[in-house]
Amino acid sequence: MTPFPLTWLYAPGDRPHTVSKALASGADVVVVDLEDAVAPERKAYARKATAERLSESQPVPVHVRVNALDGPLASADLQAVASLPGVRGLRLPKVSSPRQIVRIAEATAPADGGAPPLYALLESALGVEHAYAIASAHPALRGIALGEADLRADLGIREDAGLDWSRSRVIVAARAAGLAPPPQSVHPDIRDLNGLAASCAHGRALGFLGRAAIHPRQLPIIERAYLPTEQELDEAETIVKAAVADPGAQALPDGRFIDAAVVAAAHRTLALARRT
Repeated sequence: MTPFPLTWLYAPGDRPHTVSKALASGADVVVVDLEDAVAPERKAYARKATAERLSESQPVPVHVRVNALDGPLASADLQAVASLPGVRGLRLPKVSSPRQIVRIAEATAPADGGAPPLYALLESALGVEHAYAIASAHPALRGIALGEADLRADLGIREDAGLDWSRSRVIVAARAAGLAPPPQSVHPDIRDLNGLAASCAHGRALGFLGRAAIHPRQLPIIERAYLPTEQELDEAETIVKAAVADPGAQALPDGRFIDAAVVAAAHRTLALARRT
């Protein structure tokens, strides 16, 4: 997986044709969903179809979102998919405590190696309150993110701005735990591309990196929003060149002051543009 995945496309596990289309969509990561996207009566079929599809390596990284950890289906999901060659990560919904991460990591670790990469979705007030403890619970945990639909319902939030504190809390927790910046939660209206672009711009300003999607048409909007602009690239190149010429803190001819932190951010911008 690229160290800077920007697009995470969900596909329902009970629709193998849709999964195949997702794998060919250009998404950085495909998330095969066994949870919210699958009707209760199709859960067993979704698990079986997903296990069959992912029994061999796939052309792009594939994660599987299992069912709720405190429900009756998660154990069967994990047993079916955790060790498959085509699975590069497990997405754990509705995580609210670090104990859940430790339990899943221990349960999915093979006898001869470590647990598969785990990604926690925080979808409740309790999950957000425990964000750092969850993010630092186990070495197998590679990322956290918000599930905003459930969180919105839990908090009784009607306006989007009401989620910004929780968003910042999760971003800070991830970085404090040494994890990558989280991707944004999905934009649920697949026709509203202008709204998606505006929401991505806001998310980027908060510190997110990339976004989950539920339709391939959302992917180029997300990628464009999160890749550096030409102006940002020019500024980053200017900063790096100045730092090479004079490694100390300094003021550029246009008055901008740069130091080690600014130079590090410029290097990240250039690396993101290269996606390497």
